[in-house]
Amino acid sequence: MLLICLAIGVPSGGFAAADSGKEGGARTVARAIFAGGCFWCIEPPYDKLQGVISTTSGYTGGTVANPTYEQVSAGITGHAEVVEVVFDPEVVNYDALLEVFWRNIDPLDGGGQFCDRGSQYRSAIFYLDEAQKHAAEASLEALRSPGRLAGPIQTQLVMATEFYPAEEYHQNYYQRNPLRYKYYRWGCGRDSRLKALWGDEAGGKHKQAGGG
Repeated sequence: MLLICLAIGVPSGGFAAADSGKEGGARTVARAIFAGGCFWCIEPPYDKLQGVISTTSGYTGGTVANPTYEQVSAGITGHAEVVEVVFDPEVVNYDALLEVFWRNIDPLDGGGQFCDRGSQYRSAIFYLDEAQKHAAEASLEALRSPGRLAGPIQTQLVMATEFYPAEEYHQNYYQRNPLRYKYYRWGCGRDSRLKALWGDEAGGKHKQAGGG
């Protein structure tokens, strides 16, 4: 039996002062929100990325306040499953996050992601400000270059709305339940499809790049 998973966006305010550290002062951290199907599967590639401070699975893009997993997975709220990424822009930039995002989804699938079907599993970049919007548009155009992907890109670029963290048992699911997670991911065909789409680039390069 395959487990159900979803994905989508987050709120506004890409940058915020937070986290003390850095030789006696507060550092500026930034936020990004990505929807790529099951949010369990979007946390791991960002957790591996140097400069990422935290990842939080959640819901965005819907019309119901404080939605539950049961509501979202039933497709009745308009939300999608998303992951909020909090990162240090002096260590890793938004362009690097976008690179990892694309190589962990199927941009050609407009009906969900992998075995998870429905708009609650749609892929989307929820940008938080104009800089993120322009960067997302540029990355999308780069993928549209001839011969890059065999079909039209279905991933949405949408202004972020209210982000609701998912229930605690969904957070870091791949770490808390590694066997169930691996079985779900294998049964969903995620890695085989990513390999077919991206070849050696599947999963992202996890490279670091500072500034923005």
